[in-house]
Amino acid sequence: MINRKTTPHIFSPVEFEYTLPACVTQTLDNGIPLYLVNDCIEPVIQIDLVFPAGLWYESKKSIAQATAALIKSGTTSMTSFQINETFEQYGASVKAGAGNDWSSFSVSCMTRHIDKLLPLMAELITDTIFPQSEIDIYIQNAKQRLAVQLKKSDFIANRHIDQYLFGPKHPYGKYSDVADYDAITQDDLKSYLKNQYSSNKCKIFMAGQFTDKEVAMVNQYFGKEKWNEQTTSNPEYPIVSVTEKKYRVSNDPNGVQGAIRLLRPFPEKQHPDFTPMIVLNTVFGGYFGSRLMSNIREDKGYTYGIHSYLYNNLHHGAYLITTEAGKDVSEATIEEIYKEMELLKNEKVSDEELTLVKNYLLGTILGDLDGAFQIMQRWKNLILNDFTEERFYSNIGIYKSITADDLQTLARKYLNKEDFYELVVI
Repeated sequence: MINRKTTPHIFSPVEFEYTLPACVTQTLDNGIPLYLVNDCIEPVIQIDLVFPAGLWYESKKSIAQATAALIKSGTTSMTSFQINETFEQYGASVKAGAGNDWSSFSVSCMTRHIDKLLPLMAELITDTIFPQSEIDIYIQNAKQRLAVQLKKSDFIANRHIDQYLFGPKHPYGKYSDVADYDAITQDDLKSYLKNQYSSNKCKIFMAGQFTDKEVAMVNQYFGKEKWNEQTTSNPEYPIVSVTEKKYRVSNDPNGVQGAIRLLRPFPEKQHPDFTPMIVLNTVFGGYFGSRLMSNIREDKGYTYGIHSYLYNNLHHGAYLITTEAGKDVSEATIEEIYKEMELLKNEKVSDEELTLVKNYLLGTILGDLDGAFQIMQRWKNLILNDFTEERFYSNIGIYKSITADDLQTLARKYLNKEDFYELVVI
């Protein structure tokens, strides 16, 4: 019998043993790798096609994002209305987008409907014709969005700060203007689809509840033959940073708020400092209880929120601090950010604070391992960065064992005022 007078032991996430559920890898007949996480109570399924088709691979501005956005614009046999109606008919959620490095095309639906939607997905990847009328609508909408966004200081700040570090011609530093949208052509989109959305560059991730029948269907529609152009490309872009580190930009003479950005270069995920820096960043500005939030939001009341994070780029990394504050306290906000950097460099993090941050990070991982879709997202991040599951367990070990001395060493290495590009846009 349970003794209800005795308080049960409360376990800290640091005490838990973490296990990443298995991801099974198969190869389709044409060589496409298929990654499977079959771990779901409900009869739902998600299929995600990922291609190296982000901004890194485009030779003309705006083409990567336009290609992804117009993937449902129409094929030789179906209009965009018919395509969207089909997805709606089966209650499917469809997402397509292009980031800095990767583009993805994802469909989530009830497992019993996947046989109706797989052939449509295959048709869109191989036979989208990008009707001119749909391109015109996309360009018009993009230009209207841009006109609205250019009035916002935070949008201007985001564009400028990356350009200062990476350079205006680097994929991570360039941005689109009206002329770039106007220059988009049907041939550009068709060429990008054929060259980058090809079977020899594709990775397929499938998660949810399914059987060998659904796996065979994926092979039937995507694996029987090679599709689109079988080209390979691995472009390289040098970083061309500006020499000046401090900028003040006026975007709205009547503006009452300043968009503040501090950015410095940082190594990519393969570097041994990357995972330990996640812990330091969490202490500094990576969650609601961080030093920056406690000081600048809770104590000073300068902002509603302030955050810092590491860029998740494949090729070149960076470390960003971002916030919006009243224009009369923008400079004071920056000074407080630097003060918090100095504190981390000169004073060790307390055991209590470090334990809190470790519990937060490890607790977040527990939440991320709840459900097939979340588990697959973990695996996808590993696979797309050429890591194995050992990286997952290595990260867990670092989160559990990192010390205050380790964090102070990192702070002295990476939290130096002179290394940051500093920008305020009002």
